[in-house]
Amino acid sequence: MLRRKIKSLIGLDIGSRVIKAVELTREGHGFVMTGYGQTEVVSEDQRPDAILEVLRDNAFHTKRVVTAVYGKSVIVRYLSMMRMPDEDLRNAIRYEADKYIPFDVEDVVLDSQPFRDDGAMEPTDAEMRVLLVAVKRALIDDHVSLLSGLGLQPTIIDVDSFAVGNAFELARGAALFEENHDRAIALLDIGANKTNINIFYGGTSYFTREIYLAGDDFTHAIAKRLGLDLESAEHRKREPGDHPEEVMEAVMPSFDDLANEILLSFDYFENQFDREVEEVYLSGGGARMAGIDEALERTLNRPMHRWDPTEGIEVHEGTVDSGIVRNNAGQLAVAVGLASRVQEL
Repeated sequence: MLRRKIKSLIGLDIGSRVIKAVELTREGHGFVMTGYGQTEVVSEDQRPDAILEVLRDNAFHTKRVVTAVYGKSVIVRYLSMMRMPDEDLRNAIRYEADKYIPFDVEDVVLDSQPFRDDGAMEPTDAEMRVLLVAVKRALIDDHVSLLSGLGLQPTIIDVDSFAVGNAFELARGAALFEENHDRAIALLDIGANKTNINIFYGGTSYFTREIYLAGDDFTHAIAKRLGLDLESAEHRKREPGDHPEEVMEAVMPSFDDLANEILLSFDYFENQFDREVEEVYLSGGGARMAGIDEALERTLNRPMHRWDPTEGIEVHEGTVDSGIVRNNAGQLAVAVGLASRVQEL
């Protein structure tokens, strides 16, 4: 009797403060979360042990892993090029990349993807828009070496801002874009030390940026202003107690800097494409700060929505505690988006 091969994949989000792992298993046309775990990381040297701890202490079924790269060794560019077949694009992109990346092209891994032709956002009939991603080869090698050394099978290496986009589309994006094709929205993922912006139009990413202002900046500001240690400041950030105004006053300079950078990004996109960013969707561990969604909504002057990256994913109660997943769902966008690539296997 033939047995159907079960396809599972672990999305491993190696953050600067927390390591999160989500295993998704493909069942029919949907996904089941068959594994989940996370742990805090004190230092970079501790990361290998922390990854092993997460995977050992939770019921994961596969060793196939997708992880993400980010930072200044990752370059994302949106190019206008002469319209050409995919095979010609693969040959041309290496020469084109040399104009846009600050590294020796021999030292990077390149990937490119032409945008689907959606009419309104195409530059001209003779041109097409192309997404170019360049990652320093040393960073890729480090990830592969780390995972392989832990007995894992690195299957795909993604970019974390794109993983957030994949999670959003999996959770609710496809229906949202089908109903509102002619609109631009922004995904804002606030982590510990950086904030990702990803602006979508009609279901396609047209702008990404990393801003190095995020949750840790808020925590340090609270600690300094209120005379607290970092652990106490982190607690006050999430649960401000009877005096929330003290917390907001403490973080306001950092918050204003972040909001201004977000607005600059929106202005760039809107000037480039003549489309207004209409709504913002918020995720990430840094977004757990009490009141940040209301404050961003006022400052950015756009509707702000928190969203659940695990929405629509069945949780296997035998191996995963749905209550813990629910409590941490907002910070699982990268891990879920990475694991969702099981649909490509």
